[in-house]
Amino acid sequence: MMTSGRTMAALAALALLALGQPAGAAEKMTGEQIRQAYQGNTVSGRYMRGGFFTEYHDLDGRALGNNGYEPNADACWIIKEDQICYYYGPPSDRTVHCFTVEQTGSLQVQRNASNGEINAIVTVEPGNPRNHTDNGKPWACDGLISKAPERGAPMSRRLAAR
Repeated sequence: MMTSGRTMAALAALALLALGQPAGAAEKMTGEQIRQAYQGNTVSGRYMRGGFFTEYHDLDGRALGNNGYEPNADACWIIKEDQICYYYGPPSDRTVHCFTVEQTGSLQVQRNASNGEINAIVTVEPGNPRNHTDNGKPWACDGLISKAPERGAPMSRRLAAR
C-alpha cells in the first residue's frame, strides 16, 4: 500500500516533534543495526524538501526503485561505519550521499553525514512489497558492491568498504 503524501507529511511532523523530546526519544543506529533494518527490505519516505522515494535494498547491494527524482539505475547502497551511503549513476557522473540514521518509534530519521541536517523521514517494509526491479537492464556498481557488468559475478563487499 502506497503511503499518501499527506500521511508522510504528518509522519515527518511527528518525527520532528519526537526529536525535540528528551534524550532517548531518538536513538542513533549503528552500522550493523542499519544493515539489519535495510538489507533485503524496502525503505520509503519523504525528503524534508519534498518528494517521496522508495527503494528496495537488494542483498547484492543494488538500490532498486525510485530515489524521488527518477527511477534508479546503477544505484547502490553500502554501510560505512555508522552510515548508509548511496551511489547513484555511472562512475562518469555518480553522486554519493551518506546518512546517519536515528530510530524514533516506528520511523527513522536520515541525517546528512556531512552536516547533520535531516534529509528524510522513512519507514522500513519487510521484503520487496512494491516489486522494485532492475527491469532487466544491466546494473553497474563497479568495484563498490553489486555485480560486475560484464561478468555478472558478485563482487566482494570488502572491496566496497575500502
